[in-house]
Amino acid sequence: MSNPLFLGIDGGGTRCRARLADHAGVTLGEGIGGAANIRLGLDVAWTAIMEAVDGALAQAGLTREVLSRTHIGLGLAGITGVADQQRVAASAPVPFAGILSDTDAFTACLGAHAGADGAILISGTGSAAQIIIGGQGRGIGGWGFEVSDLGSGAAMGRDAVRAALLGYDGLGPETGLTRAVMEKLGGDPPAVVAWVGPARPGDYGSLAPMVLEHARLGDAVGERLVREQADHLVMHIRRLLELGAPGICLMGGLGPVLLEWMPPWVGDVLVAPKGDAMAGGVLLAMRGVAR
Repeated sequence: MSNPLFLGIDGGGTRCRARLADHAGVTLGEGIGGAANIRLGLDVAWTAIMEAVDGALAQAGLTREVLSRTHIGLGLAGITGVADQQRVAASAPVPFAGILSDTDAFTACLGAHAGADGAILISGTGSAAQIIIGGQGRGIGGWGFEVSDLGSGAAMGRDAVRAALLGYDGLGPETGLTRAVMEKLGGDPPAVVAWVGPARPGDYGSLAPMVLEHARLGDAVGERLVREQADHLVMHIRRLLELGAPGICLMGGLGPVLLEWMPPWVGDVLVAPKGDAMAGGVLLAMRGVAR
């Protein structure tokens, strides 16, 4: 019988990444797909996952025929509990040898600490903290863009849109940033409202670089918005330390950028990650064989 293969999936709100590894953990191929947050719909998530999987298979010189002996570990944004995990497994469009899933924060934490205890704070399109103590995981935040995800690019972009509308109406300061956001979204409130209707977290997150650029130039609104998101991340870090985190990895596209806006002591509690979220997905997939 052929040795099993393992797929590690990192499915976020902007993109999905897949890594295919052999039974020794050696990477055979990687691929990229679209947004895989299950709140966008399981069909949307699985389409993105399989796009990434197909890319990894192609890079490895393999086809979907090997998936029947492949265990997949899914770290997906939007998973909040066992019911979501069951729905994800039940909706798989192809037969895998085994399917295990958890939040993208959990698999990122597994990868960052190579399966050992530790904590992470992810700040990208969304945000979430995760701590693993005694092998047991606990998530903090990351409950969705509408009510959570503090310290994220999407939250920064959402607040920038709000500030732009306030500035336009004379209810708040009008600055270079607020004018730039208004112009980018169509130039007037009706155009902004039309943009907001179908906008996803990734669309809001795409405004974050503009906010950061204006903040560095001394724009008052830009500085306030960036400092607010940095403060949210510091709040998460304090909580992880309260829970006994032996080391915290700051991950995601935005987190390291916001580090310069945080107090100096934060740098003393941060550690470099040993692996990425796809590595955590592979570790999760391997648990399916170990059981």
